[in-house]
Amino acid sequence: MEADDLTDFDQAISFLDNYGLFQIIIILLLSLTAAPVGFSSMTAVFVSDTPEFRCKVSLDSAENSSWVGDWVWDSRCSRDRDHANWTGDAGLSNGTEPCVDGWDFSSQTHTSTIVTEWGLVCENAWKVPFSTSLFFAGYLCGSFINGHLSDRFGRRPVLFTCLVIHGATALVQAISVSWIMFCILNWLKGVSQTYSVSIILGSELLPKSSRVTFSTIAISLGYCFGYMLLPLSAYFIRGWRMLLVISAILSFLQVPTCWVIPESPRWLLNKGRVDEAELVIRNAAKRNKVPAPEVIFRPAERCQTERKSDDKRTYNFIDLVSTTNIRNTTIFCCSIWMCITFVFYGLSLNTSNLNGNIYLNCFISAAIDSFAYVAIWVLVDRLPRPTLLSGTMMFSGATLLIMKLIPEDNTIVLQVLGLVGKIGVGGAFSIIFLFVTELMPTVVRNMGMGVGATSGFLGTMICPYILYTGVYMKILPFLIFGAACIVASLLSMLLPDTRYSKLPDLISEVKPIRW
Repeated sequence: MEADDLTDFDQAISFLDNYGLFQIIIILLLSLTAAPVGFSSMTAVFVSDTPEFRCKVSLDSAENSSWVGDWVWDSRCSRDRDHANWTGDAGLSNGTEPCVDGWDFSSQTHTSTIVTEWGLVCENAWKVPFSTSLFFAGYLCGSFINGHLSDRFGRRPVLFTCLVIHGATALVQAISVSWIMFCILNWLKGVSQTYSVSIILGSELLPKSSRVTFSTIAISLGYCFGYMLLPLSAYFIRGWRMLLVISAILSFLQVPTCWVIPESPRWLLNKGRVDEAELVIRNAAKRNKVPAPEVIFRPAERCQTERKSDDKRTYNFIDLVSTTNIRNTTIFCCSIWMCITFVFYGLSLNTSNLNGNIYLNCFISAAIDSFAYVAIWVLVDRLPRPTLLSGTMMFSGATLLIMKLIPEDNTIVLQVLGLVGKIGVGGAFSIIFLFVTELMPTVVRNMGMGVGATSGFLGTMICPYILYTGVYMKILPFLIFGAACIVASLLSMLLPDTRYSKLPDLISEVKPIRW
């Protein structure tokens, strides 16, 4: 049989309809698996927040001063020797000394964070962005590793193994006894992220129309659900340890769905397991109460699939650069993905630095993302993919760069522009997963997604330090984020449009870049 005789997968399962009970269940359950990711990705806003603090002096000084009153000492990282000499020792000279007795922290916003737990201020302040960067370094490694494992062993087992590891890690992290232990577990928690695996599994289980709905709005709203739950939980649970316990519970609640969510039939077909793929489709037909044809995948497809299986070809990361088309697609997707995640997480983590109530600011940031996802869902089938992706990033870039024209003392306008700028990159964050899924062939799709997400989280590792530059120039982080948006916008216009295309199965089916 010739390759041209291969039955199109979407055509083969067209009898299922787009929005039957099976599709609705898959969309709902796989979207909820993104909730723990949305929750844990932003926990640093509260878990690693640095409250107001000052040097400990004497008990009398501590009792006679108030957080709402004037500061007793000019510097929070040193103290006046005269105040320190509360024992009456006249041998101490005038001047300042380090905070050898530790710090007093305000409890107005949080009862405890890792900063108050281990004194991560002054000379130890670098440990706060470092611990957050380690989490995203885990994301980077996880995207790389999980993509390869799910292409080799299946989407479903990797997804639910990661959920278990994520929950167990968060639970143990809640009883961390040192900053080092916290950091190691933070990295492992990042490794076990499930977002990209969930998107791949859903995209390969669903027909085109429901696939677009799932990839652009459903799973994104699942992520936002977790994100919105974070400030609500943090408001009532002011301690960082219990916040991590909530994160663990969210992950464990998703595990029972493994008895409902099947393996990807596309992956099964590419592994030559045609009977198992047909069983998945027949069970879907039964759930949708529609009759299934006697033979779902025609003999032509069986012969082609068996021939692929007989070749015993194992794909690896080298295949992502094996031809000109897939090499260009991989490089462009990685570059764009890096810019998008760099800006998205940078603006999200900046919530704690905005004026006003930290809990309300975080909730508004999540709500803005929800609005962006709905807007993308409305536009995704009306505009070419490259135009939509480029337009959203250009909007964010222009908004963030305009902030340079606003005086730094006009904090309200700067805060509004910072939040508005997040709308565009939030939409881009939603569409990039769908776009890369449609660009990459089935045989290396999860590896391609993994490499793309890996490059993206290279950018997120830098975010905490970019935000730290705001100490020296408040507007600088936004200018850097704006420039990254413009670069991504220009690169996006060169990608091929996949709006009306079927998912490619083989590397030879990858579309060329539009030079």
